[in-house]
Amino acid sequence: MKTILLIEDDRALRENTEELLELSGYSVMTAPNGKIGIQMAKENNPDIIVCDIMMPEVDGYGVLENLSSNEKTNQIPFIFLSAKTEHKEIRKGMDLGADDYLTKPFEEEDLISAIESRLAKVALLGRMQQESKNTPLNSEDQIRTLNELKNFFDDNGEPISFQQGSTIYKEGSHSHKIYLILKGVVKCHTMDEDGKELITSLFRADDFLGFTSFINNIPYQESATAIEDVELAGISKENLKVVLENNNTISLELMELLSDNISEIKQQLLQMAYSSVRKKTAQTLLQFAEIMNKKTEDPIKISRNDLASVAGIATESLIRTLSGFKKEGLIDIDGRNIRIKQLKALQYIN
Repeated sequence: MKTILLIEDDRALRENTEELLELSGYSVMTAPNGKIGIQMAKENNPDIIVCDIMMPEVDGYGVLENLSSNEKTNQIPFIFLSAKTEHKEIRKGMDLGADDYLTKPFEEEDLISAIESRLAKVALLGRMQQESKNTPLNSEDQIRTLNELKNFFDDNGEPISFQQGSTIYKEGSHSHKIYLILKGVVKCHTMDEDGKELITSLFRADDFLGFTSFINNIPYQESATAIEDVELAGISKENLKVVLENNNTISLELMELLSDNISEIKQQLLQMAYSSVRKKTAQTLLQFAEIMNKKTEDPIKISRNDLASVAGIATESLIRTLSGFKKEGLIDIDGRNIRIKQLKALQYIN
């Protein structure tokens, strides 16, 4: 029987939740505040902790920080239970390393489901670690290059499809998987302080998508949306971590790839900050053409909002600039379709 430590200062809610968990087949220990909860966790080493945030003595954030710094308790799954629903509060909890976050009032099934999934994950990780110890990789099993890693994703990843415009993951959601794009184009984007969408990067077939920390359970820092119909192969972060730990060479190649991606994003930010509207528009058209594997004569079907977001300019300014390019004979426009006529001329626009 698995043991749950429930830390909750509201007596009625604590007793009702304790009864619910016991009826679901769990052994339950309870603590009325964070200070007592920390002590009980260290003394009893429960299988999982469910903890309120707003409490006397030590709040939920303090409980998690304390237990995360202790070698004996830092691997215990941790679920926040709170009336705080603001996005920044949820993100704060997940950034500290919480495994899940349920808001009050919660459905009984949601709490049981969250607990079951966390416990199943721990069991799976334990099994994988044991198997990796008992079954050393043979030389032919080694993954030495990025191409071999991509083949690993293709052969072993979970196939997932998204239609054009569908959300692949949202900013602030749990980052459990890393993806290899098999087909299509994906945009990653976030919102600025004024609520305006900013596209931070574009990814195409054969690119990796969704990297966050392997050590801390940090949620996605941006959203990802399919620009075209997309096919992905997904590998859990836990599985990929085992692969990388056993293959040092590919770990270094992957670090280099991610460093190159950061450099490209910096170049895009510099372009957005200092280039003229005409140059921003021209470079964005060329970027989309490259990412979407379009030849010069092929039309690019892309929304004006997406073009403006990547370029870092107002949609109205982009539309005016596109009209100017059309008059100059640099592009053709037919509805949402844009066809580049003068590739070299666009490359040299200042």
